[in-house]
Amino acid sequence: MINHWFSTFGFGMGRGKIVIRRIDNSTSRQVTFSKRRNGLLKKAKELAILCDAEVGCVIFSSTGKLHEYSSTSMKTVFDRYRKSKEEHQLTSPASEIKFWQREAAVLKQQLQNLQQSHRHMMGEELSVLSVSELQGLENQLDSSLQCIRRKKDQLLFNEIDELNQKGKFIHQQNIELSKEINQIREQNMALYKQVVGTNKNAMHALSITEDPHASIDLQLSIPVQHNDTESRVQSTNLDLQLH
Repeated sequence: MINHWFSTFGFGMGRGKIVIRRIDNSTSRQVTFSKRRNGLLKKAKELAILCDAEVGCVIFSSTGKLHEYSSTSMKTVFDRYRKSKEEHQLTSPASEIKFWQREAAVLKQQLQNLQQSHRHMMGEELSVLSVSELQGLENQLDSSLQCIRRKKDQLLFNEIDELNQKGKFIHQQNIELSKEINQIREQNMALYKQVVGTNKNAMHALSITEDPHASIDLQLSIPVQHNDTESRVQSTNLDLQLH
């Protein structure tokens, strides 16, 4: 009997067991609630971090005060809990039909909301909106236009930069091609000097300059054709002179 009393209230050599029942003293109850609440939330956080688990913990005190912890967001945890609970309850065809009917209704409502929002964005069915809603829609459109303009400017700047890079590349290619043309011109000039440089008279007769761009003009003289009378007169004169 004494050992039971000591173990109940925590006396003795070892750690005693605490009877799990409502604490009558309000002060002790509040202190115990605060300690155990903090310990529970701490354990929930450790469990989420150590085990990569999605944890949600909700606590209401006796006074109605809310204390909560969520590793992601409480709405996400509740939605996942509800969906998992419904999936586990699909034990009959009737319950499965109801589940998919609810899912279809949710998707249909989301589609209608998106279509209505799209119509408002296009300036349609604005009569159902209040002044504050119209102001919010205007602010949303202004924000969307700013994002679109920033994206367009970024694309234009990227295209301009790409064109500048292509222009620099083409300019560099032109410089290299000019160098190659000059080298080929120098080689042609050297070969030209080797061919005609040894005969200065030929160079003078052909009137060839050292300018590699000058054209070479060769003129052939046409032989003069004499008539038969002039040939016979010249031969007669030659015969008289010989006699």
